[in-house]
Amino acid sequence: MPLKFELCPGRMIGGNHPCFIIAEIGQNHQGDIDIAKKMIKMAKDCGADCAKFQKSELEFKFNKKALARPYATKNSWGKTYGEHKRYLEFSHEQYRELQKYAEEVGIYFTASGMDEMAVEFLHELNVPFFKVGSGDTNNFPYLEKTAMKGRPMVVSSGMQSMETMREVYKTVKKHNQNFAILQCTSAYPLEAEDVNLKVITEYQKEFPDIPIGYSGHESGVSISIAAVALGAKVLERHITLDKTWKGSDHEASLVPSELAELVRTVRLVERAIGTGIKQMLPCEKPCHDKLGKSVVAKVNIPKGTTLTADMLGVKVAEPMGVCAEDIYELVGKTVLGDIEEDESILPELVDNYGKKAKC
Repeated sequence: MPLKFELCPGRMIGGNHPCFIIAEIGQNHQGDIDIAKKMIKMAKDCGADCAKFQKSELEFKFNKKALARPYATKNSWGKTYGEHKRYLEFSHEQYRELQKYAEEVGIYFTASGMDEMAVEFLHELNVPFFKVGSGDTNNFPYLEKTAMKGRPMVVSSGMQSMETMREVYKTVKKHNQNFAILQCTSAYPLEAEDVNLKVITEYQKEFPDIPIGYSGHESGVSISIAAVALGAKVLERHITLDKTWKGSDHEASLVPSELAELVRTVRLVERAIGTGIKQMLPCEKPCHDKLGKSVVAKVNIPKGTTLTADMLGVKVAEPMGVCAEDIYELVGKTVLGDIEEDESILPELVDNYGKKAKC
């Protein structure tokens, strides 16, 4: 199976394709559909590839006692956790409205299905791919049912071990070839020492046939840019319109100026990553023509002389002669004409040199 696949219609990920940037709106919309639309438009305007939400069918995600749990915090939208979550949960009809708006704006739209029934709804909604949040990554019945839907998947790995992620890989792979795994640490906001970007390279070794990405909850954009430099092919960051708003995710989210900076810098870094082929590039030729060094004669060298190392030096020379790195190839060869001290050693003046081109 190749390292790349079509995550969304017309958009490949993996291989040499650009990093797919997900703007995670989640529930930072404050339960307000107009704010949600503004955030979709923000994601598009800042250059993100996808606007993503979180969809739950609460009675399938939580048991009754969890929904009845008192929730008296500064971030609460209700007296119980159930009331809080219901306030932030959009209806099916609202999701269809948001999906239509995203289509009008011109950005891919999806959501994390936070339980099996939410996945059923998102499948009916015909989202381009399923996002599996870290809380369901070790939920193997959920993983199997989601994978069997046949849509591409992006799986976060917060709170999991490598042993668990190996099982996740095997479970999904059995039913679905098109998925990516994201390195993630589930803390909000995330401190740098807990990011563990090296896991990206470990995942690349463990799972070489799928794209690897990064889902970040840190402040700022630097760490996410480093993840792309390490080869992350999917990048997910929470976004907000105001970090001071009520809600546990806002502090770890990016405001519009930060998201725009992230996208711009990721695309710059991708240009800089290059091919991995080390060679002199056309842009280097002016510098090479001006300052590149070649072999010169340290002494007068009469025609017929057999060259020794002590006869040869390296300088910026006019005209350019034999390249500096080929100096030792000249030793033991015979010159075909007189060469004065400090003059360039030209390829055509050396018998059996073999390399006819100058440096």
